[in-house]
Order: sequence, then structure tokens, then C-alpha cells
Amino acid sequence: MKKRNIAVVFGGYSSENVVSRRSARGIASFLDSDLYNIYLVDIEHDRWTVEIEGSEPIDIDRSDFSFTCAGEKIHFDLAYITIHGNPGENGILQGYFDMVGVPYSCCGVFAASLTFNKYACNRYLSQLGFHVAKAVRIAAGEAVDPQTIADAVGFPCFIKPNQGGSSFGTTKVKCLDEVLPAIAAARAEDDGEVLVESFLAGTEVSCGCYKTREGMTSLPVTEVVSKNEFFDYEAKYTASRVEEITPARISDALTREIQALTARIYDVVGCKGIIRADYIIVEGVPYLLEVNTTPGMTATSFIPQQVRAAGLDMTRVLTELIETELSRG
Repeated sequence: MKKRNIAVVFGGYSSENVVSRRSARGIASFLDSDLYNIYLVDIEHDRWTVEIEGSEPIDIDRSDFSFTCAGEKIHFDLAYITIHGNPGENGILQGYFDMVGVPYSCCGVFAASLTFNKYACNRYLSQLGFHVAKAVRIAAGEAVDPQTIADAVGFPCFIKPNQGGSSFGTTKVKCLDEVLPAIAAARAEDDGEVLVESFLAGTEVSCGCYKTREGMTSLPVTEVVSKNEFFDYEAKYTASRVEEITPARISDALTREIQALTARIYDVVGCKGIIRADYIIVEGVPYLLEVNTTPGMTATSFIPQQVRAAGLDMTRVLTELIETELSRG
């Protein structure tokens, strides 16, 4: 059988670029090289290139998402998107692939753009019965009265970019004097909308799920115990600053509830591929933090941890996902 050409697409235009490269390497290591020709494709503002071992990067032809090597034009059968942030997590790249007719690994334009906008996604899901934190959206360039923030969500609270990840530009705010500097920090990361959310005291957990031709699989739940004040960038990417426990030290009933909530999000939003939803459990009630449609995929990321805990194999899981997508025709 002829091998399929898989582009593992990474990079992007945000501070999460470096995290995306780590995920790309993880995915490339998980993919079955007996079934697929695996290419790393780096998407930056000024260049799209494919990395070929032993040679200089080769430019991608953006008219059809292909490249030419040694006189041969190579087309991709599928793009595995692992850009965290703009343009791979917000629907922009998905729209491009729809236009050039290249299948891709994750959800489509609507689901990606909705979930990337934390305020809009959580407000939408709250209307469907999901518990979420109190929140205030601050528009780009909008002047803010710190007392208004305090009255709306109280202290402590979190101030962060509304569209961003890996906790870049996120501040835990404890008093009025910290509000404006925190908003400035969020806008320095992304000059668009800022999200302010009330602090939820409880147990932080994360749950992945995916759907193939065989149906839905909800993965074991991971408990997150940060040694920092919250699960910030350092805690997320420094092993000594966090304890990640899979399966989580919660009841079987609560585990099933969180798995069911995550599967329901997958369906109501219209996801594809693997997603991850993060929660805070407050007095036995899961509160949704955010939905991640292109979760981290290094060997130590939540999803590979949960796949192993479920007794599954990452290579097999990714093969099933890719073949499911390719079978859509």
C-alpha cells in the first residue's frame, strides 16, 4: 500500500510557537512511519516551509499546500494541525485547508473559532447547563474602571488574553491596584480582547476525548496540582513545578460526570480529532475553564498521559483518527 503524506503543521504567530514545535516533534514520534511519510511544516508570518532532513527548508506552495523536492511535486494527504494559537487554533488555517481541499486532523472553522474565544465559548456552553466562572469581557482599547471589575467578579480574579493559551499574559489579581497592570500584560500578549474571570477554589482537572469510526472515547481524568500560585506557564512546562496525577484522585462518579461533560462538549460544539477540556471542581461541581481543540502532544502532555492510563497506544490512536478523517472522502 502506498504511504500517505502527512504534514505535521506547527509554528504560528503567537508566543505559543515554541510549545507548538514541541508538540510537532511529539506527534511525529507517535505517527506510524510504516503507514505515513511524515513531514514537519513550519508556518510563520513571512514563510511556510517543510523541513527535510539533510537539506535547507523548502517553501510550501500555498496555492495547493504542496512542495517540490528533487523535481518532484509532493502533495499532502492530510494536515495534522498542532499550532497552539493563531492561525491554527482559531479557524483561520482550517478555512484555508477547506479552500484548497486538504483534510485536517482537528475541528472545523466554526468550532475552532468558538472555542478559541474563551468568553464566547463559555457563555455559549453556560446556556446549555455547563457551570462556568463569572466573567467580564474587555474590548480592545476599552477603558476600564478597576472598581467595576471588582464589583463584577471580586478578588482574587484572573486577567488574561481572551484568545490565547499556555497562560501567557495571565495574571492572578488580588486588589484594585493590580487590575490595570494585569490588563496591560494581557494586551501586551494579544492587543485584542481581555478576559476577567472570578477565582474558583477547588481541584483542577483535565479530560481528553476523541471520536473515530468506532465511536467516542473519553479518556481518564488528570488532576493538576501546581506548586506555583496557579497553573501558569512555568508550572505547565516545568516538571518540578507541577504534579499531574492520572487518573485523578476523585470519585468514580465524578470521573464519569467529567468524561460525559467533555464528550457532550465535543458533540455540541462540533469537534473533530482529539480535544481536551479543563475544569475546576468546586464542592463536587465541575466548572468548565476552557476547551482546547489542539491540545499539547509532547510525550508528557495530558493527552498522551491519559491515553497511556487508558491502556491505549498513541500510535494506534493517531492512526485511527487519521484514517477516520481520510475515510470522509
